[in-house]
Amino acid sequence: MSICAFLGLGVMGYPMAGHLEYAFNELRVWNRTPEKSHEWGKEYKGTVSSTIQKAVAGADFVIMCVGNDDDVFSVFDEVILHLKPGSIIIDHTTTSENCAKYCYNKALKNSCGFIDAPVSGGESGAIKGMLTAICGGDEVIFHRSIDVISNYSKSVKLMGGAGTGQLTKMVNQICIAGILQGLAEGIYFAQKAGLDIEKVINAIGKGAAQSWQMDNRALTMSKGEYDFGFAVDHMRKDLGIVLNTSKKLDINLSVVEMVDEYYAEIQNSGGNRLDTSSLLKRLI
Repeated sequence: MSICAFLGLGVMGYPMAGHLEYAFNELRVWNRTPEKSHEWGKEYKGTVSSTIQKAVAGADFVIMCVGNDDDVFSVFDEVILHLKPGSIIIDHTTTSENCAKYCYNKALKNSCGFIDAPVSGGESGAIKGMLTAICGGDEVIFHRSIDVISNYSKSVKLMGGAGTGQLTKMVNQICIAGILQGLAEGIYFAQKAGLDIEKVINAIGKGAAQSWQMDNRALTMSKGEYDFGFAVDHMRKDLGIVLNTSKKLDINLSVVEMVDEYYAEIQNSGGNRLDTSSLLKRLI
């Protein structure tokens, strides 16, 4: 592989880009905040670019991991102006389906490929290179992208055409929201009943109640520790996308609506940067 540009060095993008330092002949990084790019450049091997244009010029792959739909539109529209035909854009940002389809269609018109590839696994997954990438796009472009995405992912799946990666990520967030709320209420119940939380988790953690959240967050939740990556602010952004999409599909997601309101309460109490397991905090 020759040239890759990685755009967006936030909580997820920073370590993801780091996994690519030896995967290409040339790796270039760009971030809206230059200080973050220079910090990355001191830790990893790669070229720090001052502009998007310098980062993507001549690139074979452009990887994006930015904030939301508006950020993607802004960065993507700049990228496509300077990208050579035949290049592939991989977007790991969690966005709406419409955003993904916009980028796909515009890339196609410019003789480029586009894959919407939101990831799951949080900050720890990004650091360990153990993310799950959920992809949408053309099969040929997907297969050309697998080796790139696999540098920081344990699982890379194509769900269908453009936007299906984002729709599947929405399903992921719906499930997580419900599981975390149930886990929060279960722990709260156990605490009020005077049970030993560790014994409870050991007893039920291998049965039907078992989940990744229970395995990795139950004990820290019970101790009031909520500093494990994916923040409430980010979850609310994702749930907002879910709820907007549900309106278009004319369906009611009562659990998502409820949990979204609970996360709003946590934000209003100053818990914006707490991780998503902080749903227990509002109960105690």
